[in-house]
Amino acid sequence: MNGMVIIGAGECGTRAAFALREAGWSGPVTLIGTEPGVPYERPPLSKPRDGIVLRKPICPPEAFGNAGIHYLADCTARSLDPVTKTVTLENGEVLPYHRLLLATGATPRRLICRGGDRALNLRSHADAEAIFARALPGHPVAIIGAGLIGMELASVLIRNGVPVHVIDTAPAPLTRAVPSHFAAQLHQRHQAEGVRFHLGQGVAEIGADGVALADGTFVPADLTVAAIGVVPETGLAKAAGLATGNGILTDAELRSSAPDIFAAGDCAAAVQPDGSHLRQESWQNARTQAETAARNMLGESQPYAALPWFWSDQYDLGLQVAGQPRPEYHMVPRPLPGGELTFYLNAGQLVAAAGLGAGNSTAREVKLAEMLILAGARPDPALLADSAINLKSLLKSARAA
Repeated sequence: MNGMVIIGAGECGTRAAFALREAGWSGPVTLIGTEPGVPYERPPLSKPRDGIVLRKPICPPEAFGNAGIHYLADCTARSLDPVTKTVTLENGEVLPYHRLLLATGATPRRLICRGGDRALNLRSHADAEAIFARALPGHPVAIIGAGLIGMELASVLIRNGVPVHVIDTAPAPLTRAVPSHFAAQLHQRHQAEGVRFHLGQGVAEIGADGVALADGTFVPADLTVAAIGVVPETGLAKAAGLATGNGILTDAELRSSAPDIFAAGDCAAAVQPDGSHLRQESWQNARTQAETAARNMLGESQPYAALPWFWSDQYDLGLQVAGQPRPEYHMVPRPLPGGELTFYLNAGQLVAAAGLGAGNSTAREVKLAEMLILAGARPDPALLADSAINLKSLLKSARAA
């Protein structure tokens, strides 16, 4: 009996392996991971404790044996053949499969400027250890990229006494996915903490002692980190003839263009109702797509319809975003103790919400807003703005309607 094979042992692939068991699959399950050791979570990598980079296991080592999952660590899949339904490993071993899940994730986008290979990336545990071993108090660090990863790293380093410069071609930080008013508040906080920004600037060259910007400015740095995003890992899929674009293209059920091959997580671009394809990069998406893909690998036909959601911790501030806020939507702010929640309505329907506040002060309200969105709520904007109105009551009304 050919089994289920999963290529990629990150959050998505590992979760999918266990989801297959939970859904009742009793046949063989093989999980292939390129890194040594037990699969681990990536969000803690940018948040070391007492100078130690955390490697938080997704599951205990014994969990694989207990669940009957054959985990191949430090192993690379060299090729796959959709016709013979086989995967060839780098050691020449050939694995037949009943169904295959590609959870190959993404790799850091590379800088193409002179000296670009001098910049370190933050994607793996080894990357994080290399960065924090060299980021020493009093020694400046240049971070190229003012997205979530770059800004989170800046907040940690500056608090550790490391002078930080953030460089980005955009005119403001966090221009992707983060509501502009919250992005501005986070920008101000970083500046108050001492982070220096060089915005609207390209990079001409990275040297051993700093970064030369396109306008001739020189930014001194003993270490440079590239945080300019990631690209989906589609090499295996493309070589096998699968449809790819900004990711491995799938239908609504996360099925690729080849029979019996699914894709999920950072590498997958799922079709949307308008015919476009959407690729999401978040811990939450990796988990929920893994569960949907596992069920559909077993014969279900469940469309993936989870609401996009992500969070970011910077200093003592917590940001959470549910849905896809857009500036053209009607925005309704709601003040909260220690923070603010903003709702987004499109033609009267609640479609997104975002919260920023101290610690987890907005987490509960964002969760309730997420439930309102999933319920298809069309609440009165005046009620959303009134912090005296409990969102639970609006949720109850929406569900009753």
